[in-house]
Formats: sequence, C-alpha cells, structure tokens
Amino acid sequence: MRAFLSGVGIALVFIYAIGSGLWVNTGDNWYRSLNAPSWQPPDFIFGFIWPYNFIVLGIASVMITSRVSTLWNLLFLTFFAASVIAALTWAYQFYRPHNLTAASIALILTALLTLPMIVVAFKASIPLGIALLPYQAWVAIAAYLSYSYSQLN
Repeated sequence: MRAFLSGVGIALVFIYAIGSGLWVNTGDNWYRSLNAPSWQPPDFIFGFIWPYNFIVLGIASVMITSRVSTLWNLLFLTFFAASVIAALTWAYQFYRPHNLTAASIALILTALLTLPMIVVAFKASIPLGIALLPYQAWVAIAAYLSYSYSQLN
C-alpha cells in the first residue's frame, strides 16, 4: 500500500510538471503585452523555483509515505491532487481563454490547498516541512501576482 501511495504522489508531480509545461507560455505576444505588476520577480526566478518545487514535492511524496499512517498519506495526497487540479486550472485559464479572474481564483485556491500538505509534511519530518515552505510561499506569491495581473489588465 505504501509503495502505491508513493507512486500516486510521484505521478501527481509528473502530471503537475507536464500539465504546467503544456499550458504555460510566457514567450508569446499576448503574455508580453500584459501590464505586469511592478514587483513581478525576474524571469530567472521562475526557472529556478519550479524545478525546486517539483523535486521537493516528489521527495515529500516518498518521505510522507514511509513516515506517517495511511490516513495521513491519504490526507496529503487528497490535498495534493486538489491543489494540482487548481494549479492546472490556473495555467489553463490564464494562458488559454485568458480569463485572468478565474485564473486568480484557481491559484488562490491552490495556495489554500497546500496548507494541509505542509501540516502533514511537518508531521512526517520537520526538515521536510521546512523544505516545503518555499513551495507554499511561492504559490502564495504567484496567487497574488495572478490577482495583480487580473487587476491591471
């Protein structure tokens, strides 16, 4: 059962990474034509933080499986799956139909859904919980950034 749950967590990381890659396109003219918030992080930050986030989410999926009960695993995976769905909804809404308001709502939901994941990570291991804090912070910043885009455009 633990191997299965670990595999589900790893699969979610791949779905998240591949799904994001399919929909997110910052190089097209539409994105570059948007009024950007003055505080938007430089592009290289995005290229650094997302690989970190995906790696830590994968590590968390494996570590949590081996360190907490099945109930806590299921809690983590449920919130992880819901947050991935919300994050991919943001990517789709922002870059496909360009519905910036719906995208912002989806990313705010993503940030909220990651909070129980952090709690479970701390239950499994304090260093793991600390390692996931940048992901939580990044998703919260990205939600505010998305909201800022919706207000400026």
